[in-house]
Amino acid sequence: MSKFVDKGKKETPGINTASLPDLVFIVLMFFMVSVSMRQTDRKVMLSLPAASEAAKLERKDLASYIYIGTPTLQYQRLYGTESQIQLNDAFRSIEDIRDFIASERESLSEAERPYMTVSIKADENTRMGIITDVKQELRRCSALRIMYGARKVSAISSY
Repeated sequence: MSKFVDKGKKETPGINTASLPDLVFIVLMFFMVSVSMRQTDRKVMLSLPAASEAAKLERKDLASYIYIGTPTLQYQRLYGTESQIQLNDAFRSIEDIRDFIASERESLSEAERPYMTVSIKADENTRMGIITDVKQELRRCSALRIMYGARKVSAISSY
């Protein structure tokens, strides 16, 4: 008599999926924590001017951004190729800066309002007249902490 008897076909056991929801949840949480969401879609083309000395913003949550530059290709039919001012997600005029600053101040707590910084990110080919007009309007709004966006260039002398 044979020692090993084949008692029919044996089926392979199914895959245990009990821990699959836990793994999916962990991967989802990882991506939610690690991905930063862009708050504003830039509608202007920017090539920031070069700066030999640059400082970083201490607290980016207290910064309000004003973008100045030529509209991107999809907006050039509506706004042309002249430099435009972008506040949040829309093109605005200089007169709208006052309302923009007021709404940005209202979104901050009372203790943080004096530390609010306005960051102007302007294209290097933007005419200085537009930037001066924006600065004058910011002065009228009492938004006196202004920072200009620039790209850092190594300090190589060209003598």
